[in-house]
Amino acid sequence: MSTTELRALLDQVADTRELVLRHSASLGPSFNAVYDAWSDAHEEAEHAYIAWRTSVGPDQYAAYRAAQDREDAAQDALAFSGPIR
Repeated sequence: MSTTELRALLDQVADTRELVLRHSASLGPSFNAVYDAWSDAHEEAEHAYIAWRTSVGPDQYAAYRAAQDREDAAQDALAFSGPIR
C-alpha cells in the first residue's frame, strides 16, 4: 500500500474522539484515564524509538515520529485535564 493510499484510507475513518487505552484504565477521576493514555503513548514511543535506532530505516523512523506525535498530543491533554489548584 502506498503512502497516498494509506492517507486516503485513514481520511475516511471518522474521529470518534474516543480514548483507546492499551491497558486497563485506573480507577478514579477522569484525570487518571488521560494519564493512562499518556503513559501508554509514552511506552509506545519508547519502543518505536528503540526499533528505529536498531534498524535505522525510513519506515521505523516514520513509526517513531507518529508514536512521538501521539505522546505529545496525550501530554497536551494531560496538561489541560490536571487537577485544578
